[in-house]
Amino acid sequence: MTKRFRVTVNGQAYEVEVEELAGDSRGPLRPPRATTLPVPPAHLSPAPPPPAMAPAPAPAAAPGPGAAGEVTAPLPGTVAAVKVEPGQSVQAGQVLIVLEAMKMENEMLAPSAGTVKEIRVAKGASVAAGDVLVVLG
Repeated sequence: MTKRFRVTVNGQAYEVEVEELAGDSRGPLRPPRATTLPVPPAHLSPAPPPPAMAPAPAPAAAPGPGAAGEVTAPLPGTVAAVKVEPGQSVQAGQVLIVLEAMKMENEMLAPSAGTVKEIRVAKGASVAAGDVLVVLG
C-alpha cells in the first residue's frame, strides 16, 4: 500500500510517496521506488532569512616584547611538561607548557616574544580551564 504525503522542509513543500511493507519488517529492504519532487508552495510564504549574526569581537592583542602577559589553560588537564624556566627569553610561538587533556598533548605557546617572569605550575599538576600557567613580561 502506498500513501502520499506533503512534507515541508525549510519552507519548501515536497510531495512524497511512502510504501507500507507487508510481513516481517526486519527482512531485507527493497530500494526505494518513490521520488521526491518539489511542489511550489502556493499557499506558503518563503522562509524568512536567517537572523544576521553580530560580528565576532576582535581578538585581544597579544602582548609585545617586554609587555606583561599571561598564558592560560584553554581546557582542564594535567601538566605533562614545563619547557621553559623563569628568566628565559622566548619567541612568539615557542612551546612553554605541554598540557595533557583527554589523552591528547596540547602545546601552550608563547603569544609573543618576551621573557618568562613566572611559572605557576609544575609537571604533574592538575589545572582548570582559565588557570594561569606562565606569566611573560
